[in-house]
Amino acid sequence: VIEKTGFADYFLIVQDFVNWAKDRGIVVGPGRGSSAGSIISYILNITDIDPLKYNLLFERFLNPDRVQMPDIDIDFADTRRDEVFGYLEEKYGKDRVAHIITFGTMAARAAIRDAGRAMGLSYGFCDQIAKLIPFNPTQGMKEGWLGQSIEEVAELRDLYRNNPDAKKVLDAAKNLEGVVRHASVHACGTVIAPQPLTDYMPIQYAPKDDNTIITQFEMHSVEDLGLLKMDLLGLKNLTIIENTLRLIEEMYDKKINISKIPLDDKKTFELLQAADTTGVFQLESSGMRRYLKEIKPTELEDIIAMISLYRPGPMELIPQYIKRKFGKERVSYLHPLLEPVLKNTYGIMIYQEQLMAGARALAGLTLAEADILRKAVGKKDKKLLQEQKDKVINGAVKNGVKKEIAEHFWTLIEPFDRYGFNRSHGACYAMIGYQTAYLRANYPVEFYTSLFNADSGDVERASFLITEAKKAGIAILPPDINKSSSSFTPEGNNIRFGLLAIKNVGQNIVEAIIAERQKSGPFKNLVDLLQRVGHKDLNKKSLESLLKSGTLESLGIERNNGVLNIENIINFASTLRKSKQLNQTSLFGQSAVSANALKLNPFPPASSQEKLVWEKELLGLYISDHPLNPHKETMEKFGVQPIKFLLSPEYDSDYSGNPKIAGVISQVKKINTKLGQTMAFAKIQDFNDSMEVIVFADTLSKTLPIWEENKVVFVSGKMSWRGGEPKLICDSVTEL
Repeated sequence: VIEKTGFADYFLIVQDFVNWAKDRGIVVGPGRGSSAGSIISYILNITDIDPLKYNLLFERFLNPDRVQMPDIDIDFADTRRDEVFGYLEEKYGKDRVAHIITFGTMAARAAIRDAGRAMGLSYGFCDQIAKLIPFNPTQGMKEGWLGQSIEEVAELRDLYRNNPDAKKVLDAAKNLEGVVRHASVHACGTVIAPQPLTDYMPIQYAPKDDNTIITQFEMHSVEDLGLLKMDLLGLKNLTIIENTLRLIEEMYDKKINISKIPLDDKKTFELLQAADTTGVFQLESSGMRRYLKEIKPTELEDIIAMISLYRPGPMELIPQYIKRKFGKERVSYLHPLLEPVLKNTYGIMIYQEQLMAGARALAGLTLAEADILRKAVGKKDKKLLQEQKDKVINGAVKNGVKKEIAEHFWTLIEPFDRYGFNRSHGACYAMIGYQTAYLRANYPVEFYTSLFNADSGDVERASFLITEAKKAGIAILPPDINKSSSSFTPEGNNIRFGLLAIKNVGQNIVEAIIAERQKSGPFKNLVDLLQRVGHKDLNKKSLESLLKSGTLESLGIERNNGVLNIENIINFASTLRKSKQLNQTSLFGQSAVSANALKLNPFPPASSQEKLVWEKELLGLYISDHPLNPHKETMEKFGVQPIKFLLSPEYDSDYSGNPKIAGVISQVKKINTKLGQTMAFAKIQDFNDSMEVIVFADTLSKTLPIWEENKVVFVSGKMSWRGGEPKLICDSVTEL
């Protein structure tokens, strides 16, 4: 089939760059989409899933009756995707390889904001209208959503009828909806041409980047021209896997091939059954954890099913799947012929491949015909569907199946576009999920270290990960001038903070510190550090950050004492630098300066509160302690709820009693209302999460002195879900 359709060279091009990446230690996903259904992909090492073992279908990927470009999408570790692109440029020529353009269109909300801005209407007014537009579930509906929303949302309809400004902006926005707003680079689309690209289409520089060349035609036009389009995707989870494997090799001199790990690892399934899935690909959300506890996965098949079922639509089948797995509901089949097809999902049709295999078993369709049936169900074309219905029912009757059973089978097929999932894709992503769970269960310190490094820029995520690591018995150690690397690193059974994670401490100075340490050993004291690292970036700003974050405590420098002596330290460093320049010309070079040469004035040590404020400011997180720890008893007494609970979809808005939270005020913004009163928006953070608290004028006037950053408070009030965003309206506040 591959030869007949002329796609042999396509497979060879893909296997060439995939194997090039694998040979260089770049982690490549086990597969993506339907390409895992091809045994040729598996043999060529493009995919890592055996399609025979997992019942994946070639025809779902490449249909001999319907010659259409196959799509082999490849996931790479996101930090190394550019290396693969560079290889393609080198191999095929820079003038023949390019990224593909994509056009961003105006969605309903953006159209309102843009139109309002052009009309000179206030941002607040336009934002209020925009937030009344419900989230567009189809994402494919480029226009018409605005008109539909005006008809269906009462508040929006009233505004449109009664407020002339609102009518004006909504009418303008209706005309703009779906119009191209800007061009950008497609996240993964890449084109490779046999001749220079300019023989086929115009090219241009990417917006805001004169080093990247992109096509001026979007991907469908590129395909219509008969050119080869590849999707090279960057996946952060593969970077996490790659970094974990590197750390395991460094720590234990053990090389693990991630595509060869055992698929029946006891520790991995214990972790999944306990739903302890922080950092596990696709299985981390609270809803997914709830079902994992019930389903108690015992094999990869369960993970494939969960990934395929946990979506709007098929989600309603999960309870039935769980009951049947544990024998609480009888497994039944519409017809004995369907048993081999549906056996491994307990008689429930979950995958598009099962629809195809079912149509073959019951109605005698070839798999190629069954794939055309699957496409017809997805397209919802009435005429096409009627043709397929007759074909399925007549085929089944001819096959000796009763007509009413055949008709019943059709009623299962028709709504299947809402339920059916591509099993090949499910199997590939379940495999990445399993691989991350395996590393998390067997090498927790190395895995968490890679998680921290992947998410170090996201403060809320990092503080959540610290709490999760602590639950697993892993402590996060503060940065230390003699022990920290540039990024997070394992240290025994714990993880050490990296120097680059400290605010105001840049790449150059970190490299200088580490290079000096590797060359001449650890720093003995502050004078030794200043003498050996004479880098221009070791200035007041970076030194102050190192002192406040506690990085220099191992040199015997107390944080507050160092900070209040900063001018002395800077002057001393500058004297050292000058004498170093003079000594370069002298015959005997420079002798070591004694530790006593630097005189620091005595000051009282920093309080626990000061340390925490500095840590939060410079590391983004609390390391030595948490401001809420001393108040745990009080919080219990007040019946405080975790913010996560209030934000979760499971939280019942009719919950009896007032929601109560406790946390640190991380941000306060005060504004004047139209009536000239002052109100405030505060961000409050507990151990893991944060939420916005609205303080109206009357409450604010009584509690004004409390609303300051870094104060620890207890707030009770009521929930507001206006604009789909959960917020707490403050009724009362107490400083803890």
